[in-house]
Amino acid sequence: MVEKRIHEMFAGAGAEGVLHAVPVEGEPDAGEVAVGADEPVVIASVFKVLLVLEFARQVAAGQLDPRERVRVTAADRLGGWGTAGCADDVELSLRDLAFFAVSVSDNSAADLLLARVGPDTVRLLAEELGLDRTRIVGGPRDVLESMLAEVGARDEAEFALRYPALPDDRKRRLSVLDPLRTNAGPPRDITRLLRLVWRDEAGPPEACAQVRELMARQIFRHRLVSGFPDDVTIAAKTGTLPGLHMEAGVVRYPDGGLYAVAVFARTRELAASRTAVDAAIGATARIAVDHLRRSGL
Repeated sequence: MVEKRIHEMFAGAGAEGVLHAVPVEGEPDAGEVAVGADEPVVIASVFKVLLVLEFARQVAAGQLDPRERVRVTAADRLGGWGTAGCADDVELSLRDLAFFAVSVSDNSAADLLLARVGPDTVRLLAEELGLDRTRIVGGPRDVLESMLAEVGARDEAEFALRYPALPDDRKRRLSVLDPLRTNAGPPRDITRLLRLVWRDEAGPPEACAQVRELMARQIFRHRLVSGFPDDVTIAAKTGTLPGLHMEAGVVRYPDGGLYAVAVFARTRELAASRTAVDAAIGATARIAVDHLRRSGL
């Protein structure tokens, strides 16, 4: 049974996982692999797919100029990849903010882009697309500020000193790890979003095409990609928080088969890097897609 194999794969990696996989073409209820697909989970940086889609829709509607320049200053840095980790101020366009937000999961770029398109418009977009159980409470800065407040730190430097000393049960109570208090939604909502983007049903075709192109340029290859042969292409977005490892994307086979997959794993150890769990994300996605292909879906 495919669901049992998926559970065993996650357990072998020391994790619990939920997954939803469905063909992009055809009716959404024609066939699927669902393991906890309706459970609410923290979506972390997978949220950036919805953010960039809203940006692309506003560009297509003539509401934003993608060439508009934005300066990323020290006050904007949130740590991590891209402009979020730069030592000096940088200036770039809105469309390059979108590129960095998806390709390297740049938190500063995502936060500035969210401020420009408007947080409320992203929430309204989720409603418009029928992502009825997806909750958007804020962007990367909101996540960071909630963590600082709950740990009692004035800034990131103090957080870096305080957080490691906290007992694990205290760490697990942070709101960023609770799907009832942060950006969250079930895997089924995420695959619905991906299907709509790939079918040009999430907005103007040029907006959907831009999101697909940006997701195809993501640099991280250690999760979904690790489970598939080299001739299979994957456009995806990762998300990571302590003890949470996830990726959602669309798998394309040489014969044209397209499959939307969303995989979310949780570990007891609150580490941000777990090679075995990353590999299990790719392996379980492969098990699910192989099942769909064998079923002719």
